[in-house]
Amino acid sequence: MDLIGTILFDFNQIMRYLFKFKTLVNSSCLEWRYTYPLLEEAGLETWAFDILGWGFSDLGKLPPCDVTSKREHFYKFWKTHIKRPVVLVGPSLGAAVAIDIAVNHPEAVESLVLMDASVYSEGTGNLATLPKAAAYAGVYLLKSIPLRLYVNFICFNGISLETSWDWTKIGRLHCLYPWWEDATVSFMTSGGYNITSLIKKVSQKTLILWGEDDQIISNKLAWRLHGELPNARVAQISNCGHLPHVEKPATVAKLITEFVRETCRSKVVESIS
Repeated sequence: MDLIGTILFDFNQIMRYLFKFKTLVNSSCLEWRYTYPLLEEAGLETWAFDILGWGFSDLGKLPPCDVTSKREHFYKFWKTHIKRPVVLVGPSLGAAVAIDIAVNHPEAVESLVLMDASVYSEGTGNLATLPKAAAYAGVYLLKSIPLRLYVNFICFNGISLETSWDWTKIGRLHCLYPWWEDATVSFMTSGGYNITSLIKKVSQKTLILWGEDDQIISNKLAWRLHGELPNARVAQISNCGHLPHVEKPATVAKLITEFVRETCRSKVVESIS
């Protein structure tokens, strides 16, 4: 392979990683704008939390944004404001975040809901070894409108152009923060989440939700995850892509509410027994 071919090959590899990186980690609490009110209407106390370095984190001074920093930031928030075990809900790479927290701080997690879970990737892959200049150039692309429009086309199942444009504008709002590129590069070069070995250590009851038409992560992995988690069940959502809580909020809210109530009843029975 000649030099030009090598450069193009490497660039294509980088773009594939960046595209995957965009679809899995680059979101905010605004993703819950449809489902959040439905959960509260169902009587569930609900918190929408932006993990350190993502979403609308208030980072005047940029801290490290690696996995350990993200985990401990969440734990300190939980310890300060919530102070009791929660049902931790994680979509996409958020599922890896949830598992990491559940295993390392089990006292904070009553049970888990994992949606279209990205838990089998080996961190950020080749992105971790990029030169800083290339990393920043790639991150700059992540907030571009054309890329985000295309990602919406892949993530969701047959939404209109008008809806896709609306969701694109909402989805990139947090990328306009002055610290966003630095925080994203910090996470990217840290190696990211590689939690496959932690899955079998999860002791909490788990609900696995998956969009049947997910084009980002095959719904077949729902059954692999079900087989590796010691106490889990699966619910697949028809006519739905990669982000069920955006595309099918009523269905997701209903399934989460039923799971929470069922888990609470089981806990009462166990305590009586």
